[in-house]
Amino acid sequence: MKKWFLQAGLGFSLLTSAVQFTQAQAKLEPVFKDDTYQLTGVAVSKTGRMFVNYPYWTDTYKYALVEVMKDGTKKPYPDEAWNSWKPGQDPANRWICVQSEFVDDKDRLWVIDPASPKQQGVYRDAHKLVCFDLATNKIIRQYSFKDIVGPDSYLNDIRVDTGREVVYLTESQQGGIAVVDIKSGKITMKLQGHPSVKADPTFKFTIDGRLLQDNKGPVVFNSDGIALTPDGNMLYYKPLSDNKLYRVPTAALRDPNMSDADVKAKVEDLGKYTTTDGMIIDPAGNLYMGDIQGYALYSLATNGNSAAPLKRTDILTDKVQLQWPDSYAFHDGYLYVTTSQIDHMAKNNGGKSTRKRPYEVFRVKMR
Repeated sequence: MKKWFLQAGLGFSLLTSAVQFTQAQAKLEPVFKDDTYQLTGVAVSKTGRMFVNYPYWTDTYKYALVEVMKDGTKKPYPDEAWNSWKPGQDPANRWICVQSEFVDDKDRLWVIDPASPKQQGVYRDAHKLVCFDLATNKIIRQYSFKDIVGPDSYLNDIRVDTGREVVYLTESQQGGIAVVDIKSGKITMKLQGHPSVKADPTFKFTIDGRLLQDNKGPVVFNSDGIALTPDGNMLYYKPLSDNKLYRVPTAALRDPNMSDADVKAKVEDLGKYTTTDGMIIDPAGNLYMGDIQGYALYSLATNGNSAAPLKRTDILTDKVQLQWPDSYAFHDGYLYVTTSQIDHMAKNNGGKSTRKRPYEVFRVKMR
């Protein structure tokens, strides 16, 4: 059984974004759906265990993180107690607002809790990264982001380099990439303030002709999806609410002696592609992305670390089912994708929810 797993986004020394288009036949296969609660992330273990998370964004909320059992039922993970937090309670050893999860090559489950219920600010410095041993379902370690990112932060997506034992995370509120040394627990923030982690303010994020807006104006999502090449040498990333794609050598992010200015100088701008939420790279170096505005999935051949134009392969377009492709995982030759319908949330749609379908997890067989 072969597991493919890594996520991606792209970089800043302005390269051409010329692409070649190749049609591929593929279809979405339903894996899991929830008629009530909004999900965002998915992760699949080596043995096929599937995990789905539900961020605490609205009052329609029950569990933060579940394991989807073989019969389709949901089991709170790691247990009911971790999923029992209510506003005002002690946040210790509880999920507050889980955003995403990821299974690494050592079959460890990593869970990001930005701890910002309804995205109104971090609750009692409870923003954290938690690592589980899936063989025992026990916590290996928790990493606190107190004094690393501020009370208005929102931790978002994660990738793990198991060879070097380093974790990379995006922060989407102010923009930036966190680098976590797994063994020492040291966390450093990189690229804060750089244009590559900020959404282009001139970009019009429209879906079906409608500009996404909340009560503050046009919706802005900064650094969000990330992906790591199989060798761990390059990190791809991008803001969500524009179509630009970036990458940076991970050596620059890990080097404690490199100045902030020198790290930023290493970022490559790969040009304009699409608005995607999450991203993922397979062992062959193919970067998979969603086109939120076009209801589509496609891949880009990253050609290792080459700066050559990225060959594009269209996978599928499905305007009915593929409503806001969100997060991705690879397992046993299948690409898994969630649909979170964020554009249909009341806060992004003039105060009225327009969701018409269940929130779902699909998979696509990759040939």
